[in-house]
Order: sequence, then C-alpha cells, then structure tokens
Amino acid sequence: MDIGVTVFQTDLSWHPGELAPELERRGFASLWIPEHTHIPTSRLTPPPTGDDVLDEMYKRTLDPFVALAYAAAATETLRIGTGILLPAQRDPIITAKEAATLDHLSGGRLDLGIGFGWNEDELAHHGVTMKQRRRVVEERMGAMQALWADEVAEYHGDFVDLGPSWAWPKPVQRVTRPGGAGGQVTRPGVPVLLGGMASPTVFGHVQRYCDGWIPIGGAGLTEAVPRFRAEVEAAGRDPATLRVTTFGTLPTPEKLAHYAAIGIDECVLRLPSAGRDEILRTLDDYAPYLP
Repeated sequence: MDIGVTVFQTDLSWHPGELAPELERRGFASLWIPEHTHIPTSRLTPPPTGDDVLDEMYKRTLDPFVALAYAAAATETLRIGTGILLPAQRDPIITAKEAATLDHLSGGRLDLGIGFGWNEDELAHHGVTMKQRRRVVEERMGAMQALWADEVAEYHGDFVDLGPSWAWPKPVQRVTRPGGAGGQVTRPGVPVLLGGMASPTVFGHVQRYCDGWIPIGGAGLTEAVPRFRAEVEAAGRDPATLRVTTFGTLPTPEKLAHYAAIGIDECVLRLPSAGRDEILRTLDDYAPYLP
C-alpha cells in the first residue's frame, strides 16, 4: 500500500516547491492538493468538517494546477494529484488543457481526484445548482476525456457542447475505461478518482468514467471496499484497473494494517496547512508508517 499526503496549500502554508522534494526524499508516494475557487460569505451549506465556522484555509487555497506544477518541477518520481478538484466549477476545455499539460511536463505523474462539490453558494456562483452538479461533472469529464484521447474530439450533452476539435498535448499516461460494445479500451488519459460516500450513485459514476474511488471517511470500509469491487466487476470493469485511495487519514499502525488487509491501494495522510517547521514535525511523526 502506497502512502501519500494531502495538504491545503494556501498563501500562508509551506511552499509546494519546497515541500515536494522533502516528501520525495522521505519516500512518500504522492502529494495531493485541494481547491476552492472562492468562498462566498453567505452560508447555505454547513462546513463539511462539522464545525460551526469554516476554517480559514478554505478561503485561501492556491490554484491546484499551478501549485502542483511547482511540486512536479522540484521532483522526479513523486506523483502529484488534485484532491479534490471541482469540475462543476470549471471550464472543461481549459481544465483538460491544464491537466494534459501538467501530465506531459511531469512525465506522466498526475492523478485527478475529483468531487461533486459541497458548497451550494460556491456552485451557484458558477451557474450550477446542487441538483445539477453530478450531471454537470459527468458531462464535463466526458468532454475532457475526449480531448485527452481523440485526435478529433467532440462531445454533445445538456451542459457541454463541444464540436469537432483538436487539442494537444495528450497526456503521457494511458487509462483503460469502458468502450464500445460493452468492452474496454485503453487510451491516453489522466487517471480520474472520484471522491464520495459508498453508494450506488457514486459507484455508478466510477463505473462509467473513472479509474478509482476516494471514500469519504474511513468508517465502513471493511464492507464497502469488496462491495465496490464487486459492483464495478458486475458492470463490466476489471476491478484490478480501479484504485481505492483513502484520503486525509490520521494514521495509527492498526488502521494502516487494516487498510492494507482489505485491499486499499493508497492511504493519503493529512498534513496541517501550516509553515515549514510544523509540517516537518508531522512528517517526522509519519516516518514510521512509510513502507
């Protein structure tokens, strides 16, 4: 089981170009960075942490592609990932170009962790309702994946209408997803992992257009992971080609041993959104958990 880290990179936290080589030197597999385009001062949706007040770091997040570019430039083998990117709040053509460019320049090290979005006000400022967001994400990801894979790409849906278009660079990586006549095809693409609760809705989205699942929370995984793999296999996907990555974990030896035993592919540990000294202390605490 790989061990990575995730951190809210902000204008106040340790620079990603300095953090990333420290992670690589210590043997961590990956660095994942979340995003929020902005945080409206109104509050229709309570904070996802359960706190009464939304933490300051949500208001100060760096653009993930720019931050990850610094991380990639400062390392050679460290995988980089968005965790979580919000496609419902992004133009799919521009986002496809950003992701493909970063995968190209990093030598094929990018993972795209995505989510539907929890902040109703934030979504509304992008012209998307809570009810629409899952359909919007699926269509925008479909357009992005066409731009990554096809020499002449097009996509037509209710929320995206992309006429025949050229787009390069293509991602370095290749992914295997459902193809025509019920089969699977391998094409250029960035691996896409969907964050969400264990549910038929989330599993259905993963089956149709993703390459893995990021469970929300660590409870219930003993039952949920085998159910996830059984459902994707029943839908015609090879479970071996789909990853399960836990996210924001606060580790203990028992927890990591359990995750490995139930087939978790990668455990992403939580770093504080803080300066150099505090993050280095946390990395020292995590050292015993590295393989």
